Amino acid sequence: MSPELDEAVRRLSAAVTTLEGAAESRAAERRPDLETELQLMQDNRARLALELESAIARLGRVESATDHVGRRVQTAIGTLREVLDPGRGQEG
Repeated sequence: MSPELDEAVRRLSAAVTTLEGAAESRAAERRPDLETELQLMQDNRARLALELESAIARLGRVESATDHVGRRVQTAIGTLREVLDPGRGQEG
């Protein structure tokens, strides 16, 4: 190889080595930030899971209460119809 080409290859190799070192250093600096961010995301996920479970339980109670109230309203409507029109139930 020519001396110019040898020098160019040496400089390129040195530049690649410097770039690799900088990339590794940057990655090492960011690693704690990423670990902290991951922990925060896991904490948020756990909190949201608990909130979802609580909301689902509340929804179940509301649905149950709604069904109960609906049955009572239907019974009341039936009673009112009988009181307002006593002969209606005897038709047939």
